Amino acid sequence: MTTDNGKTQLTPGKTRFYQGEGKDAQPLFCIEPGIPCQHAREQASELMDYVRHLTLVGVMDEDPRMVWAAHYLSALAKALMDDAELGMAH
Repeated sequence: MTTDNGKTQLTPGKTRFYQGEGKDAQPLFCIEPGIPCQHAREQASELMDYVRHLTLVGVMDEDPRMVWAAHYLSALAKALMDDAELGMAH
């Protein structure tokens, strides 16, 4: 995604994913700075398609591993989207 002046908008790399509760939670991963925002958004969309599939199959097969995998993938997709939004705001 580019701005009106033709400059490609990039992720700032500020978004972190934390698992757990409380102030002692450590980030499991972060988004790297410098990813084109359009690419980050496309990848987030792709991940959400996998989340949708894993959730459906996990529920139908009563397999909590698939549901947990979907949970973590959705967190990664959200982190990508959040960082892309930060990059597009500047």
